[in-house]
Parts: sequence; structure tokens; C-alpha cells
Amino acid sequence: MENKSLDLESFFNETYSHVEQELDNKILDKKIRNVLNGGKRLRSLLAQLSFKACTQGKETHYKYMKSLEGSVSIELAHGASLIHDDIIDKDIQRRGKPAFYVKEGVSKALLMGHKMIAQGFDIALTHGKEVAKIYVDSWNEVVNGEIDEVDFNNNGSTIHNSTKEQIFEAYYKIINLKTAGLFASACKVGALEADMASDILKVFSDYGREVGLAYQLSDDLVDLANGEMIESVIIPLLNRLENRPIISMIKKREVKKIFIKNKDKIKQYYIDEIKKHVMRAEELGSSNLIPESNYKNLLTQAPTYIINKMLSEIKITI
Repeated sequence: MENKSLDLESFFNETYSHVEQELDNKILDKKIRNVLNGGKRLRSLLAQLSFKACTQGKETHYKYMKSLEGSVSIELAHGASLIHDDIIDKDIQRRGKPAFYVKEGVSKALLMGHKMIAQGFDIALTHGKEVAKIYVDSWNEVVNGEIDEVDFNNNGSTIHNSTKEQIFEAYYKIINLKTAGLFASACKVGALEADMASDILKVFSDYGREVGLAYQLSDDLVDLANGEMIESVIIPLLNRLENRPIISMIKKREVKKIFIKNKDKIKQYYIDEIKKHVMRAEELGSSNLIPESNYKNLLTQAPTYIINKMLSEIKITI
């Protein structure tokens, strides 16, 4: 029966505990469980909210548990991508602890990532061909985004010969593939677990993608505000804002000087872009294709809630 008094924070807190319990039940490998510890579970929370919005909270216990099992595969894929991310970016910490490759070595870290992907796919297969296909397509998006980012950071000749607009498009393509794709798949699978089909699946996929884009832009803004000069982020931004081409071959102190000059413009640009994607997500969440319920209301509230939680670290509210 639908809980008409449930607010978004309460729903997320309750669902988080359910996802954690399901991870404990399904993930028997202690090292994999340690990799997953400390995650926000945002993709899983949105998958479950999408599921509830489709069932209006009237699903059977079996269907709900099955959807939670699907969230385990989401967390495994996301966790694997973080292991590989840390190796590529040479980040030594993850969630306040040493990165997995720092503790176990690169070789074992790569193999652990592969193991997690395989385990997630095994779960997805038990949910049917369509879910399994979404899993594979989503992982391909993540990998393609990683490859594009590596190419960008390696200062390939194609980057240097590109126009300012092309460089910025490359940045958006990376965040769309690396981050937004998994958000889109999570929401789509949530609706699919509720036996939805056709147009409504696209609504949820687009909803998740817009939240994912807003989330990654917010994450990049927080990093920049905290002084992190990530090349695949800062170079496209400076190219967007400067009248002359900026490429990553110039000295880092010169990049920092240009960044400081454009700091206020960059902040405003990010806020405007984040708001655009949040508003689009809210519009999709209120689609007439989604049945009316308290969970639909939570769906429209979630984008602003998630983004403001992240931006609170740098005292910004959208």
C-alpha cells in the first residue's frame, strides 16, 4: 500500500538500508564488499524510486526484493568503474580510504573490476534478456567514456587541432557516457522491473540521464572550488570562456592563472547548466505517462534534493 506521508529523505534513508542489506546478502566476497562500502547508492536509490513510481507502491514483496537484487548489479558495475577510474587517474584515495589498487596492486585491481562486472552481469541475466542488454550497453558507455577521457588527457593531436566548440563537446560527451549513462540505465531498469514498456521506459531513461549530467557537473564544480585542476574538465571550460584557444600543452601555472581570472564566470556557467538539467529532469518526472502517486511527487523532488546535497559542500544552493 502506498505511503502517502513518506518524504524524500525518509524514502532514501529507508531504501538505502534495504540496498545495503541486499548487498550483504548477495556479495559474499569480502574484498568486493569493502570496495562497495561507503557509497551513496544514488543510482540504486533512483532505480528504486523509479520502480516505486511505476508500481505506485503497490508491488508485491517478491517484486520489490527482485528489484533490490537488480540494484546489486548496478552497484557492482559502478564499483568496478571506480576501481578502474582510480588506476587511470592515479587517485590514491577513494571514499576516505586507500584506493583498491594502492592496497592490492594494479594487476589484482584490474582483475577485481572484471570479476565485479561478471558478477553483476550474472545477476542481470536472471532478470531477463532486456535487463542484461541494458547492463552490457551501459557498461560499454562507461568504457567508451573512459577511453575518450584517456585520449583527451593524453593530449592527442586530434584535441589540439579541434575548435573550441569541439573541445567542449568532447567534455560533454565524456560526462554523458561515463556518468549519465549509468544513471539512465538505473532508472530504466527500475521501470522495467515494474513491468513497464515502450514510451515510459524512455521517459525514465531520459530522466536518469538528466540527473546524471547535473550530478557530474556538480561534482566537477565542487572539485574546481576545492582547487582540483582536472585537465579534461578545466581545458574545455577555459576554451569555452576565453577568446583564444587553450590547450593542455601550456604550463600548468598559466592554466591556473587563466582559471582564477575566469573563476566567477565558471561558477555561474556551472550553476546555469546544472539548473537546466535539473529542470529537464523534473519535467520528465512529472510526465503524464507516469501514474499519479506520492512516489511520482518524490521523483520530481529528487533532482534538486540530490544536487543540493552535493553542492552544500561549497555552500551553493540551486
